Amino acid sequence: MAKDQSLQQLQQPADIKDVLAAQEKDFDCLPCRLMGSAAFTGLGIYTYASGMKQLREREREIMRNTNRLTLGARKGMIYAMSAGLVGLGVYRLRN
Repeated sequence: MAKDQSLQQLQQPADIKDVLAAQEKDFDCLPCRLMGSAAFTGLGIYTYASGMKQLREREREIMRNTNRLTLGARKGMIYAMSAGLVGLGVYRLRN
């Protein structure tokens, strides 16, 4: 008979308060979100700063090279990567 009762319990919808309480246990704490956000944002800023520095140092070499990746394309990739990391930092802070 116990199996029938558990089957009946499984067929009933769960109480919304119990479901929300279980979900709240899985959420990150504020310090965890702040640390993750700072890490992503800092990595984005570092990527931008170090990438632009390296491009300035190697600008002549890149301009002489007949590669398809011109200086502008490389700058665009650095902008995109750093913006993506900063965006992940903001997303991590909000969610």
